[in-house]
Amino acid sequence: MAYQSLFKFNLTFLTVSALLVAGCSAPYPVPVAQETTKQPTKAIPQPQKKQPVFKPSYPVAPRVVFPNTSTAKVIPQNYDSFMDWKSDFARRANALGYNPYDVQRLLDLAQYKAKVISLDNNQAEFVKMPWDYVQRATAVSKVLQGRKKFTAHSGLFSQIQQRYQINPYIVASIWGMESSFGGGTGNINLASSLSSLAYDGRRRDFAEKQLFSLLTLLQRGDVNWSYIKGSWAGGMGHTQFIPATWLAQGVDADRDGRRNPWSTQDALSSTANYLHNSGWIAGLPPFIEVRLPKNFDYSNVGQKKPLAYWQNLGLHTMGGFPDNSVLTTLWLPAGEYGPALLTTKNFDVIKVYNNSSNYALAVSLLAREIAYQGSLYQPWPTYEQPLTKSEVKMLQQKLTSMGFDTKGVDGVVGTNTRKAFQRWQISVGRTADGFICQRTVSGLLR
Repeated sequence: MAYQSLFKFNLTFLTVSALLVAGCSAPYPVPVAQETTKQPTKAIPQPQKKQPVFKPSYPVAPRVVFPNTSTAKVIPQNYDSFMDWKSDFARRANALGYNPYDVQRLLDLAQYKAKVISLDNNQAEFVKMPWDYVQRATAVSKVLQGRKKFTAHSGLFSQIQQRYQINPYIVASIWGMESSFGGGTGNINLASSLSSLAYDGRRRDFAEKQLFSLLTLLQRGDVNWSYIKGSWAGGMGHTQFIPATWLAQGVDADRDGRRNPWSTQDALSSTANYLHNSGWIAGLPPFIEVRLPKNFDYSNVGQKKPLAYWQNLGLHTMGGFPDNSVLTTLWLPAGEYGPALLTTKNFDVIKVYNNSSNYALAVSLLAREIAYQGSLYQPWPTYEQPLTKSEVKMLQQKLTSMGFDTKGVDGVVGTNTRKAFQRWQISVGRTADGFICQRTVSGLLR
């Protein structure tokens, strides 16, 4: 009897111990939903309809529950030191349910980088003249490298085109723009770059969201602690996804169980997936180059109209064009003396990667060059001179004070500043092309 009692005691002890160990091993226990709906006493038989079986293109990662960052609140405050920001971020991350050990480990890697803030304030696509940015992006060496890479990965690009209905040359071009086809994925510790942006405060909401997402990627195993280097802006891997976007759009194309932004297959397929989910229209070019008629009404610049509307105004398309009902926006990237473009929905889709028209134009032109389709017909007015950042700020202040609101004074010639400048041009009877350079602002800043 004593032996049997001891046996029962040991069996019970082992069972409870096993349950305790299993419970402790789960990082985030998921509560089991309780059934609250009252069931009928007798089930009514229903005819069973055979449902189609969904078979995903790629292996679906197992569902893992992570802290919900949608309720995270960014505190609009200035910190006395970088360490003060670290302490506050750690407190908020722990409160959201992140593993305190992982939070501390990430912040231990973070160092303040003044260079990151300098780069953030002087992004090339916003401070250079469009032709300087585009010509560098479509340099002969990059085009030749792009053609070589496209040929080497022709099978992958063919799969991407078939699966996502995306122009594969656009995907290749983004690859070239973001990392020189994998040759430069960034060498700044992501913890440092994102923490520096968060501490600086100008884009704290963005940077902290990326840090939360990076923690999730580290926990999920997509990103390895041994290598979390990327760009100063938080981009990772071959096509420089930021962490939050990779969480939403990354796919496991090479079927290794990880959605790895440093995997060529995963990165390029995820880029196509992102463009597809952002509304890419198969067969539609990002832009159509046109020639404007004499005595053109430049107040139409920036207007979104069907292609037929522009044709009725006498715009002549340079090359082929899609259906006349397609909505297009007239854009003069270098004013009345430069190329005239009708941008389409796909041009806007490219901008989900980088919200800059110059960037979208560079991607589009590099894609055309890789595909042996040539560049623009109209040459750039390279004699025009840009404004300095301080001059742009002066212009923004002057326009806003005159009733042409630029929606802020940041020294960046963005859409709001160009539209405000165009309204001023209309008010004084000048050519309303919205192009800002030393010539067109003559007399306004003095």
